[in-house]
Amino acid sequence: LHLCDRRQRQMCKETDLPLCLKVSDIAAVMSISPVTAYNLVKTEGFPRIKLGRRIVIPKDAFFNWLHNQTQTTL
Repeated sequence: LHLCDRRQRQMCKETDLPLCLKVSDIAAVMSISPVTAYNLVKTEGFPRIKLGRRIVIPKDAFFNWLHNQTQTTL
């Protein structure tokens, strides 16, 4: 379960999240600050799509990346 609605502090399933996440969604899912999330999104190998100035993160690619990060740090 992940934080689905930050204002109401509701948890939701990964399948309830949109196909493309915003940086603020990444911050909420990972319980990190927005600044830290933006720094993370800018790192080499992080799955992101730039649409002009907008950054979106494909949900499946993000969770695959997160799983792989967990595997490499253990």
